[in-house]
Amino acid sequence: MTSTALIAAAGVALLMASGGFAMGLLYFAGLRRTIDLVVAGRERISQLALTLGRIGTAAICLGFAGVVGAVPLLATFVGFLLARNLAMRTARRAG
Repeated sequence: MTSTALIAAAGVALLMASGGFAMGLLYFAGLRRTIDLVVAGRERISQLALTLGRIGTAAICLGFAGVVGAVPLLATFVGFLLARNLAMRTARRAG
C-alpha cells in the first residue's frame, strides 16, 4: 500500500467515524425522546415511529459503511460507540 493510498484510507475512516458519531448522536437523542414518551404513557404511534426510525437509520448507515469496506464499517461503529459514551455520561450527570 502506498502512502497516498494509506492517507486516503485514513481520510475515509475519519469521515466515516464522524458520520457514525453524528448518527449516534441522533440515535440516542431519539432514544431519549422515545423513553420520555413511554414514561408518559401516551403517543404509541410516535413511540413506534421513533423506534423504527432509529433502527432503520442505524441499519442503513452501517449497511452503507459495510458496502464501502471493513475499515469504514469499523470506523462508523467506533463513532457510534463514542456517541453512546457521550450519551451515557450526559444521562448519568442529569440523573
